[in-house]
Formats: sequence, structure tokens, C-alpha cells
Amino acid sequence: MTGSSTQQRPLGVALVGLAFGEKVHLPALRDCPLTEPVALWHHRSERLDQACRSHDLPGFNDFDALLADPRVDALVIATPPEPRFALAQAAIATGKHLLLEKPVALEAAQVETLQRQALQAGVTVAVDFEYRGVPEFQQFAALLQDGAVGTPWLVKLDWLMGSRADASRPWNWYSQRAAGGGVLGSLGTHAFDTLHWLVGPTRSLSAQRSMAIPQRPLADGSGRMAAVDAEDIALLQLELEDHQGRSIPAQVALGSVTRPGRGYWIEVYGSEGSLVLGSSNQSDYVHGFKLWRSGSSGALEEISPDPSLAFPQTWPDGRLAAVRRITQWWAEAAIEGRPVVPGLAEAFSSQRVCDLALESADAGLRARV
Repeated sequence: MTGSSTQQRPLGVALVGLAFGEKVHLPALRDCPLTEPVALWHHRSERLDQACRSHDLPGFNDFDALLADPRVDALVIATPPEPRFALAQAAIATGKHLLLEKPVALEAAQVETLQRQALQAGVTVAVDFEYRGVPEFQQFAALLQDGAVGTPWLVKLDWLMGSRADASRPWNWYSQRAAGGGVLGSLGTHAFDTLHWLVGPTRSLSAQRSMAIPQRPLADGSGRMAAVDAEDIALLQLELEDHQGRSIPAQVALGSVTRPGRGYWIEVYGSEGSLVLGSSNQSDYVHGFKLWRSGSSGALEEISPDPSLAFPQTWPDGRLAAVRRITQWWAEAAIEGRPVVPGLAEAFSSQRVCDLALESADAGLRARV
């Protein structure tokens, strides 16, 4: 089923990657009436066989064979970052629509390559920037658009989690910069996309990165330690350009070792007051967000949720409803043969900031986008 097809049956979707994919993407695909999971892929046969038995789906560990299966119209690629680019290239070459986890690739140039290939192939590629689907974030965006703070003067974003604060947590790909590990890839890609959506694109930045836990034990139980070169803390100063062309300073703090951690908080201060969106929930990246607004008096008052933006259904894992919403947007666009937001253009902008943050931190210089 290509991007030009008018076929209205559900997209037959193969799930590639079985961690976040099995926990969140698979139930989202099954709940969406426009998608039908038809196959699983994993490079390890024993892991694949276990998932196939659990979900009553056929499995592949040969990616070319998966792409050749006529039931597969589209793929969700939810592997670790390093192999995503090559997998996505192969899928696009066979005319498959894609929903990609982020970071989409290891550098912005690879995302740009995928963007060109997808346009030439006429396929729809979405990127799972799921905060664009969260009701409180959508309400925050609408309030900003309506001038709730007047002229924006300052943006602060803190995403401080304690998920990797245990130094005995084993070394894996997340510990490796070359494999796409670190908070810039895991948290920063979301954070930068959110800032670009809510305020505007990044024009310049300076960054500092550090490894609070510089080595971790290998997972083989040998007791040997391996060096960590992917940051677990990143601090950034950004210059954003809002939709009126004004320069807005933004301060971003990202951490995965900040126990217990503040959670995720965005604050926008302006000429007419401020907006605050935040959640201290460390066990769920979506559940628990609330909104506050202040006027000229400066006192923050909680804002009631907008019922028109609410999820039609929620699950114990808050991420599922947000991913389900992104899945719906993607499937509608793929069936109608049109682009989707968030897609590769948004992924490129976010990844470009990640790339420049690494360059700035290494060189100790401010970088322009």
C-alpha cells in the first residue's frame, strides 16, 4: 500500500523492536481502527519467539523477508537509535510508511537523507514526538498562541529524572554516545521539538554535558566496568525565534541521574504574566501534568483541563494514549497519501539542536543553527 493508494482497509503494520514497541506501540496499533499489527521483527530469535507466542503474531529476524511480506504496508521502528537509519532507508526503498521512534538517526544529515527519500517514494513518515498528543501540552500551546503571557520574555524547561541514578545499573547502548545514548537523545529530542512547537525554532545555543556516573558494570555479571561517554546531565542556553521573529532566551536542564528529580516542567514568562506546565511523576512520563497561569498579580492559579482535548481512553501507562493519538494521525495521513506532523522535518530540527549541543559542549563555544 503506497502513499498514492486510496485503499481504505487498515494499514498492515509490522513492529520492529520489542522493548518500548511491545509495551506501548503494539497495544496502540491494536486499539487504532486504522492499523492492524501483522508481524514482529527482532534480531534475537529467542526474544522474537517469546513475543510471537504472547501476541499470536508471525515473526521475522530477516528484515528483507519482512519487507517482502505482502501483508506489510507500514512499519513502526522502535529499536535502539543506532540501527534505525539503515532500517528506515530499506523500508522507504520498498514503499513502506513509517512511524519512527526518536532520535530518528544519529545525526541530522541522516534525518535529512530520509526526508528526501520519503518524498521521492511518496510514503508518509511520522515521528513519535508524543508530547504533541498530550492534552495539557496542546492546551498550553493554545494558550500561548492566544497571547496568555503577552510578549514572551523567557522560557525555562527542566526535565530532571532519576531513572539512571543507580550506579549499579548495567552498561548498555544508552551509555555510548556513538550508539545514540545519553539525555540529549532520549530527553533532548523531545524537549527541543516541544520548544520549537510551542515557541519557535532554535537560532543559536551553548551547551555543557557531563557524565555524573563515568562507568557502569557490564551486564555479563563479570564485575568488570565499562566507561560511559554519553552524558547523563546536559545544560543548555538556547536562543529561540518566536512566530513574530522575536528572539526569546530559553534555559534547558536535562538529567537522568537527578534523584528524586523535579520531573518535567516548562515555564514561559512574558509581559502579561506566565504559564507553567509540569509533572513531578517519575514513574510515568505522561500522567500527572497540570497547568498554571499567572496574571499581573504574579499569583499562579491552576487551570482546569480543556475537555475537548481529553484522550478518549487512557491506560495505566500514560504513554499509551499519547502514542495512540500519534498513531491515529499517522495512519490517517498514510491512507490519504499526505505528509504528517510530527514528521521528519520536525525530527531534523530537533536532531540539529542535539548535534550542535554536542559540538558546543566539546568545543566550549556557542553554535549557530
